[in-house]
Amino acid sequence: MFIMSEDSQRTQGRDAQSSNIMAGKAVAESVRTTLGPRGMDKMLVDSGGEVVITNDGATILEEMDIEHPAAQMIVEVAESQEEEVGDGTTTAAVIAGNLLGEAEDLIEQDVHATTIVEGYHEAAEIALEAIAEQVQEAEVDDDVLTEVAESSMTGKGTGGLTAESLAETVVEAVRHVETDDAVARDNVTVHTQIGASSNATELVPGIVVDEEPAHDGMPAEVEDASIAILDVELDIRTGEVDAEYAIDSIDQLNAAIDAEESELQGYAETIADSGADVVFTTDDVADRIASSLAKEGVLLFDDIGSSDAADISSATGARRVGDLDDLEAADFGEADRVRSENFGDDDLAFVEGGAAAEAVTVFVRGGTEHVVDELERAIGDALDVAATALESGEVVPGAGATEIAIADKVRQEAAGIEGRKQLAVDAFADAIDIVPRTLAANTGRDPIDALVDLRAAHESEGRAGLVTDGETVTIDDPFEHGVVDPADVKREAVESATEAATMIARIDDVIAAE
Repeated sequence: MFIMSEDSQRTQGRDAQSSNIMAGKAVAESVRTTLGPRGMDKMLVDSGGEVVITNDGATILEEMDIEHPAAQMIVEVAESQEEEVGDGTTTAAVIAGNLLGEAEDLIEQDVHATTIVEGYHEAAEIALEAIAEQVQEAEVDDDVLTEVAESSMTGKGTGGLTAESLAETVVEAVRHVETDDAVARDNVTVHTQIGASSNATELVPGIVVDEEPAHDGMPAEVEDASIAILDVELDIRTGEVDAEYAIDSIDQLNAAIDAEESELQGYAETIADSGADVVFTTDDVADRIASSLAKEGVLLFDDIGSSDAADISSATGARRVGDLDDLEAADFGEADRVRSENFGDDDLAFVEGGAAAEAVTVFVRGGTEHVVDELERAIGDALDVAATALESGEVVPGAGATEIAIADKVRQEAAGIEGRKQLAVDAFADAIDIVPRTLAANTGRDPIDALVDLRAAHESEGRAGLVTDGETVTIDDPFEHGVVDPADVKREAVESATEAATMIARIDDVIAAE
């Protein structure tokens, strides 16, 4: 009896498990060598010839054209990590891949997948306890936040800037949007602009949008700006029905022209009389209106995107107006300064200070597109982890020290677990070891020797990581060298990697329709 289409393909049992695990391991292996401050870069070229050079795990996995459903689950681990805490994507993917590798060995030893899943989940709980034990007791102040941001960016492309100087900018930005209850991370944006050294990167107390004034005669800068945002087309009104008008004399033509001019002048006078000296509108503006407003000293930006209008509204407190007749002072937003500045072929509008200062923009400069793209990714991750650390108030040692502590505690607890589940718990610890092993390999050290030394230092000192300082790599307490990570990054990596690995390991039947 046939219950499926003849074109369907079905893979069962060990073959299905092996296929899924192999796919997951392959994805994890593709990003493993990018881990750590000495991680390698990947060059990704799409079908159109577009090139991306990065060592950011989330970007690599996002750009890869992955079709295998099990491999896609590992990509989702990185996406979840990026969405929740902003960093640790490579760590999460690598751990998930190695949990699958350990599961494959256990399956070959006739350990049932259900037993493996139970053991992994129990080990994950122990891992979370180990992370809690590694949390630094000191308060998360600006110095610690700077270390968190710098640790996140170390090894990533930062152009001519040092990770330390960028970290200070990141902390300033995060502190700027800190509230009593949380950190308004969405109020920090990163805007990139090609055409200068990365040393020109700065923090703008406000927002930056890709817009130019509607008329060359408008002021380039307005102080103490009253800002209006319009969703109005400022041009001659046209009917919805096509119509033709017969003009029999020059007087009729002049009358039509005067009527148009009067209508346009009325729009310009309404805006000028309202008291707004900076106007953003999402629709078109007739040249004659722009010219009239330029004479009145009004700075106007037309045809801006709806998302930019929403950002300006949120930042300045201006209310969007859909009918010019409804425009009044109560709808205006405020800013200390609005200015237009030219950068080569691009014009940018800067809305700074006042109400707009509730939002901040990291204005990133770089000589090439590749430089600014990588800077944008690095700063974005640093902003995320700094915000996470500030909100939670918990940081743990980086440089593989937390993973060494996790593996050590899991192995100790495994001794008290009965049955074959103990094998899975031990395997979990072995999988976690991939992080310090990879960090060691990427620095040129022998992974096995480094792992032995790290374990010994951890047992004697209580904390040990592979600390990179220039060309020197030493085994020491990462806290002493300012190498720290938010505790939530480690927790999320363990939880998401365990969830993905156990989900894949439980699949023993794959049915694919053609």
